[in-house]
Amino acid sequence: MREASVFTVLTAALVISWARKMSVPCSLSARFKGSFAYFTVKDRLPQILTKVIDTVHRTKSAFLEEYGEEGIEAEKKALAAFSKLRNELHTDKPLLLLMDNLPDTELWNQYLEHQQSLLSENDQPSWFKSPWLYVECYMYRRIHEGIVLSPPLCSFDVFKEVKNESFFQSQQAIIALCTYLQELAKKIKDVGEEQLKEEFFKLLQVSLWGNKCDLSISAGQDNSQKSSPLASLTDLQSCILVNDTDHLWTVLSHGMKMRSSQASVSRVDIVLDNAGFELVTDLILADFLLASKLATEIHFHGKSIPWYVSDTTKSDFQWTIQQLRAANHRWMSKCGSNWDSNLKKEVWLYHDHLFWTLPHEFCKVAQVAPDLYTELQKSDLILFKGDLNYRKLTGDRKWDFTVPFSQALNRFHPAPLCSIRTLKADIQVGLKCGQGEQLTSSEPTWMISGQYGVIQFSALI
Repeated sequence: MREASVFTVLTAALVISWARKMSVPCSLSARFKGSFAYFTVKDRLPQILTKVIDTVHRTKSAFLEEYGEEGIEAEKKALAAFSKLRNELHTDKPLLLLMDNLPDTELWNQYLEHQQSLLSENDQPSWFKSPWLYVECYMYRRIHEGIVLSPPLCSFDVFKEVKNESFFQSQQAIIALCTYLQELAKKIKDVGEEQLKEEFFKLLQVSLWGNKCDLSISAGQDNSQKSSPLASLTDLQSCILVNDTDHLWTVLSHGMKMRSSQASVSRVDIVLDNAGFELVTDLILADFLLASKLATEIHFHGKSIPWYVSDTTKSDFQWTIQQLRAANHRWMSKCGSNWDSNLKKEVWLYHDHLFWTLPHEFCKVAQVAPDLYTELQKSDLILFKGDLNYRKLTGDRKWDFTVPFSQALNRFHPAPLCSIRTLKADIQVGLKCGQGEQLTSSEPTWMISGQYGVIQFSALI
């Protein structure tokens, strides 16, 4: 991380200066040497690809056992595709059209053509010249292509092993949270409004700090939660740079009071980020929202394919609930059973629209995926978890720190929404005047270390 640790001091002034000359700030990109985007494309993405290659190679015997010689041939084909991809990345080769035939293939290839149209006639989109958000998403989509074009391995999740390990390595923290939730559930009907508000604030912060466990940032290295986050919440308060929790409480409590006089639905959507410990914190929060009657139904949105190492897929979502349900610990098992029941009763619903694994920023949802936008408009509150969602909400551009969050959303506003994120990319808006500069001076890595977080709300415009 040393190379990235000085990026702010070396390049932030240059990037901001360029951005200010434009009506819309420039995209973050690896073309800025010394930036976190440059460090990611140069070092972190190749490390992730190397781990993917290693995972496929180590699974060779399992492929042989399940598929025979066909499995071995598929393994060789996938390894060749990933090695080629890593070489393209290392040498800044032009980005290529996808060759599979999945429902999103045409959209990806159209996006590449759009990127080409923004360049001069003799230039081509490439790893170090194109927007960071695009090339990083593109790498994960090419990984999926390598698996899809290597039948019968088409459903193999190259990140499943590390996601599962992260879950098991966080067992003590998960036990602590499940125990806390079940003890709270016993008295939830007798809890007054002020205490209910305190519990909501507490579990929302648990969900925030759960976002530290990001395997794409650690390049697949152990990044699990070893101890209960509940004990450290007070100490972490000062690390929340924007805390709009009161606004969320206003939205949710108002809905609860309205429902006391009439039968109505109060829907909260959670656009998920990481599997493992973070997903458990999100499920804990969702359970509390139902039990407290702050919401009557929760809609979860995950990824349709393996993504950014640890992002939640439908398989991860179901596996996590079944792991808790089958656990030896009383309260873990109770949580798992309750959550499985919530799904069966359809007060919890899971969605995995393909838009979440496209390279587009979220202001394009209405244009690219109008069905998804219409679905999100049904929500009373949308919670966007994690760094990638924040980057897509704000267009992954080098905004000034004080630009209002609602402005950076660029008219994306299907419903009242909130970003819950620990900072792991060099982008942040909605800060007080001088706040970002002061942090840059005292802690050059504040935007990428994961030590700071935001709970950042924007009302429906």
